[in-house]
Amino acid sequence: MVLSLVVEAKNDIQGVRVWPSPDSTRVVFDLSDKPEYSYFMLKNPLRLVVDFDKTSKAEALPQIPDEHRIITKIRYSKAKDSQSTRVVFDLSGSAKPVVFALAPTPPKKHRLVVDLYAQQTSLYSNEKPQSKKRERVTDRDIIIAVDAGHGGEDPGSIGPSGTYEKNVTLPIARRLARLIDKQPGMKARLTRTGDYFLKVNTRSVKAREKRADFFVSIHADAFFTPGPNGASVWVLSLRRANSEIGKWLEDKEKHSQLLGGAAELIKDTENEKYLAKALLDMSMDHSMRTAVQVADEVVGELKKVTKLHKKKPQSANLGVLKSPDIPSILVETGFISNPKEERLLQSSSHQEKLARAIFKSIKSYYKRNPPDDSLFARLKEPDQHVVKSGESLSLLASRYGVSVAALKRANQLTKDILYVGQVLTIPKA
Repeated sequence: MVLSLVVEAKNDIQGVRVWPSPDSTRVVFDLSDKPEYSYFMLKNPLRLVVDFDKTSKAEALPQIPDEHRIITKIRYSKAKDSQSTRVVFDLSGSAKPVVFALAPTPPKKHRLVVDLYAQQTSLYSNEKPQSKKRERVTDRDIIIAVDAGHGGEDPGSIGPSGTYEKNVTLPIARRLARLIDKQPGMKARLTRTGDYFLKVNTRSVKAREKRADFFVSIHADAFFTPGPNGASVWVLSLRRANSEIGKWLEDKEKHSQLLGGAAELIKDTENEKYLAKALLDMSMDHSMRTAVQVADEVVGELKKVTKLHKKKPQSANLGVLKSPDIPSILVETGFISNPKEERLLQSSSHQEKLARAIFKSIKSYYKRNPPDDSLFARLKEPDQHVVKSGESLSLLASRYGVSVAALKRANQLTKDILYVGQVLTIPKA
């Protein structure tokens, strides 16, 4: 009788990478084969335990930098058997774990991803985000949410020389944000400020939390051959828009997020769903019209600084653009798979040109179509101003962006004295 010994092959942890973000931390285990795993939480102290079956340890586990707010340490502990590996995450506070395996996507092999979301942040807990009514504030800033595509474990497309899309989108987004912040009456809000991963849904939620008036997502295109090149601008397809309205209608908690005070008026009424749909349709219609108009302007400005892949805005079923209440566009700044454009996209001067083109387009639209309560609205080609108590020529000149001398000439003033109730003609800047 012949006995055969079967040696069970073991999986190997070949590396461990840690990606911090303000509200979560992602840990990625690179493995030689598909992982078999289980996990559970422990209290006093708070820990997440991940068991890898039939798996050997990595040579070393990474140290946790200070910027990580959720995990304080990653360490090994006694495994459930000799064939397994147990990894323990020491936590600084309550966190929600999301653990999943990823199949190989060359050049990457098998991976196990551990996402830990801070529970105190309603975005990542079971709590529903509470809507906040926007108080009526005059002269407010127009808020532009600037989204750098990809990040962290998700590099996006990879260029011929190894350039990651995520390392192109963030510097362009930062340049765009700086231009916006320098413009009186506008304020930028970056969805991500560093090299970390954000879910597609989280990006639009972050924009809504910041009460954004407009959302622009920065990307770089790619193709499986190096030939295609040029920039393009995308808006949400009508089909996806209608699908999203249907989802929001089924979730009454989202009504208040989107409709603000109007949600309280229609709540629990006999026609709540129909009224909500009418308001959602109006909101989505406004968002899509605004997005298309801005997209047209962005195309017009981009063709001055780079080649275009598409000469008109394109529509697609893109999750990052799905907000019914926030006008949203996605800008493909070029093809990172094209060697020439890969080099251009790495260039600081070209990044600045792209950012300026996008900024000029958004600014131009809101100069013509400012929200009623914004500073842009008050400064929109003013003709006259009624002097109020405490106002001076220098203050009004600064407010309207003209010189004191021009203000005096337009009103034939020989002195710097103003009177309450005096009507001034405001010259164009």
